[in-house]
Amino acid sequence: MTRNFPHGTPGTPCAHLDLDILRSNARKMAQRCSRLGIRLRPHVKTHKTHQGARLQTEGHFGGIAVSTLAEARFFARGGFEDITYAVPMAPSRLEEAADLGEELPRLHLLLDSETVLEAARGVGRRRGTRFSFFLKVDCGYGRAGVDAEDPRSLELVEALAAADEIDFRGLLTHAGHAYDCRSREEILQVGQQERRVVLRFAEELRQRGIEVPEVSLGSTPTLSVVPESPEEADSWSGITEARPGNYLFYDAFQTAIGSCTQRDIAFSVLATVIGSYPQRGELIVNAGGTALSRDPGPTHVNPHGGFGVLVDPVTAEVLPELSLVSLSQEHGRIRSSSHACLERYPVGSELRILPNHSCLAAACFDEYRVFEKGVEVDRWQPVRGW
Repeated sequence: MTRNFPHGTPGTPCAHLDLDILRSNARKMAQRCSRLGIRLRPHVKTHKTHQGARLQTEGHFGGIAVSTLAEARFFARGGFEDITYAVPMAPSRLEEAADLGEELPRLHLLLDSETVLEAARGVGRRRGTRFSFFLKVDCGYGRAGVDAEDPRSLELVEALAAADEIDFRGLLTHAGHAYDCRSREEILQVGQQERRVVLRFAEELRQRGIEVPEVSLGSTPTLSVVPESPEEADSWSGITEARPGNYLFYDAFQTAIGSCTQRDIAFSVLATVIGSYPQRGELIVNAGGTALSRDPGPTHVNPHGGFGVLVDPVTAEVLPELSLVSLSQEHGRIRSSSHACLERYPVGSELRILPNHSCLAAACFDEYRVFEKGVEVDRWQPVRGW
């Protein structure tokens, strides 16, 4: 590793972003989607900032995906005019979505049940509003979405397409089970399954005379490992857009499953050593669950990986002698296999942590410090709330 980070920054724990890596990650994903012939609609839930979203949409059509209505309002105020709220809609928030839809040129919602469809039709009739809805399709993740093989899914689409209060936008899916993979090869297989399921369903709908304007998919792992070949681009025919998000930051989890390398991780947490206990081979840092979350990381790949990867704050070299073994609210317990390493980081010194899950760790901070070539150049404030 050749990256340098500033040392001695006050106010730990704090969130750090490497602007050079952010730009590189944004550029690589944009180029990949361009070569595949699909639009990039980045999911902005990882960073939740105007600045990050502008990096991700530079040179593209400008559409984004969000995970909360608070994000949708925030990005609408920031000038983003084509937003997909990529979480199944709660009936109780349809009025709120309708209000926002009156301000935005394009707001797309998501459903996978008749209950939400009927509630949306009711709100639409009362307000004279026409909602834009995607149907969420489960491509194997098993979290949300309809089963494309279930006849009731076809009936739901027919009702969606026939509703006067609804603009049926198309099909949307997410290969979240890519995070269960152990290698790039396994991720490729999940990506192929993702496309196969949603494209087959779209074709069935079209054969029944139902127009499917958009077919939207994507996760950071499946988009990150796409081979650079014409043959691969052919297999994406029929997909209109992709919605990866974590790729702007990446994290230790993505590295472990093969989505990226450590050099691609742009987000880290700087912490201070507040306790040293050589007799038991441990350090304590002031970054606990409230700074890193308690995501256990890719335990299916490495059950003893700990709560993040420790690196030197100046050189960014991985410190394999140190393991972040437990977290309490404000404490992180580090175990060391090297007495010399303990001496290298006395009380008052700093350590940098590459979190297991940058989306969750970033959500612990109300500000990110942005660095370019080791110099702080900006501070970004993410939106919070739902």
